[in-house]
Amino acid sequence: MTARREIPRLALNQQEAAEALGMSVDSFAEHVKPSVACVLVGSRRLYPVTELQSWLNKERVRGGRRAA
Repeated sequence: MTARREIPRLALNQQEAAEALGMSVDSFAEHVKPSVACVLVGSRRLYPVTELQSWLNKERVRGGRRAA
């Protein structure tokens, strides 16, 4: 049996994106979704991992204050 190669995901659906950020889908919809670009594939919305990473960098805090 050959080992299956793991292919990194470039985009996630809303449920996966919320899980990747450690939050509920409701929190994702309220706090993240309005701020990140998505890719429409038919009726599906996919959120690029790079967009989620950019959102995290923008929203991070240091010493109780948002980083510049």
